[in-house]
Amino acid sequence: MSAVRHRLLAAAVTVPVLIGALGACGYGSEAKKDTSAHVAPKGPKIDGLDQVRIGFFGNTTHATPLVGVQNGLFQKELGGTQLKTSVFNAGPAEIEALNSGALDIGWIGPSPAINGYTKSHGKSLKIISGSASGGVSLVVNPKKIKSLSDLKGKTIATPQLGNTQDVALLNFLAEKGYKVDATTGKGDVTVQRTDNKVTPTAFQQGSIDGAWVPEPTASKLVAAGGKSLLDEKKLWKDGKFVITNVIVSQRFLKEHPKAVEAVLRASVQTNAWIRSHPDQAKKALNDQLADPQIAGKALPADVLDPAFKNIDITDDPLAATLQQEADHAVKAGLLKSPDLKGIYDLTLLNKVLKSEGKQPADDAGLGSK
Repeated sequence: MSAVRHRLLAAAVTVPVLIGALGACGYGSEAKKDTSAHVAPKGPKIDGLDQVRIGFFGNTTHATPLVGVQNGLFQKELGGTQLKTSVFNAGPAEIEALNSGALDIGWIGPSPAINGYTKSHGKSLKIISGSASGGVSLVVNPKKIKSLSDLKGKTIATPQLGNTQDVALLNFLAEKGYKVDATTGKGDVTVQRTDNKVTPTAFQQGSIDGAWVPEPTASKLVAAGGKSLLDEKKLWKDGKFVITNVIVSQRFLKEHPKAVEAVLRASVQTNAWIRSHPDQAKKALNDQLADPQIAGKALPADVLDPAFKNIDITDDPLAATLQQEADHAVKAGLLKSPDLKGIYDLTLLNKVLKSEGKQPADDAGLGSK
């Protein structure tokens, strides 16, 4: 399969300027206050813990924790152990919180997960489940760009220098024969790094001609008159690629496996509920996004509906796609060959899946050493 069929992974380990740019969505870096007081703890504590701290982003690609917290499924599984939540704006801050012991479990994109694992020499975290696939598109101004052959001379935005979508676009352009300097973004096509919060305004003002972005930014651009020229799903086998994983501190996993299992059980149950109750799940998600401590603003229907539809909720971490991202990044010279062996520990996830009568998830040979 050609490299165009795979998103590439930016490498902070080899390109220092990218170290702070590996957030999954590029919204900033500070965590917001706890938003978990939807259901009171009830029953015995898990592993004797007073609390379990989870983190996630306030966007549609993190629907699992947003909906599960809103519906009380996570607190229910934790019993008398209090669920504490933090909402992050970017991957590096979440990794920092995990490494410092301020966070136990988090939902995060593939780039910061790999970066955190490799920079710690495999000692900081484990990926313990999948959460979401897809939800990334190239959206353009249809008056300026009619087809993929019209990109020369145009300006296309990505969320951050070196984030997952940024490198995906750079790889795609290279496969099409366009030459672009990865650091400056200058070349046959100008790649302009723009915060997702600013991208819709920049698009409306005409300072960018399109953007390779995740949901809900992609749907916001379409609502503003843009055209979805390419859904990244089309570049992947079976249309699936990881956009959100569940990670855990290795220390917390070792010391409190029952608590981790409880969170994974809630995650699997939430995902099943989302798939079987899409309309209710969409409302629960939007209610959470309206919370000032999360996103502060609900999405209008013309953005929420397509954004929600474009995300595939999954328990499967799609481990093979993570390896493919790294392989192609190495091939492109953007990443020194990383040792990802041991980045996954799907033992507890598969225990939960088995209890739910579901098929086990595969770690693509990247399971615990």
